[in-house]
Amino acid sequence: MIDRIIARLLGTRWLMRLPIPIYRAGLGRLLGPRFVMIEHLGRSSGEPRFVVVEIVEREGRALRVASGFGTKAQWYRNLRANGVAYVSTGGVRRARVAVELLDEEASDEVLARYRDAHPDAAQRLKGAMDVVQGHDARIPIVEFRPLG
Repeated sequence: MIDRIIARLLGTRWLMRLPIPIYRAGLGRLLGPRFVMIEHLGRSSGEPRFVVVEIVEREGRALRVASGFGTKAQWYRNLRANGVAYVSTGGVRRARVAVELLDEEASDEVLARYRDAHPDAAQRLKGAMDVVQGHDARIPIVEFRPLG
């Protein structure tokens, strides 16, 4: 039941887009250290697009995020098509980054560490994504590393 409610909230476009103006105004710190805004380019339009997602892991200067909607998420598809991204976190605004779409094995390793660190959140994420994807969800991980 709760997984369906979370899935419905995550699928509510206007709700998921609420944090974007906060980041674009340079106030990302208000949302805490677990979120990042990704600016990516539309694969057909070439226009800037934005999404705010949870950081599931930090390692050094690398950030790793989960594509809860799988490989069908528009931001994931855009990154796969052109690999162009900028990230904004609480302390960094619009930093150009290298993009790596992790393979299934590497994604599973990151998600296992996330489950260990945040068991309740991981359970809710997985349950909601199972509902959204309509089956045992495949959740790919994307890694961002600063250029230079």
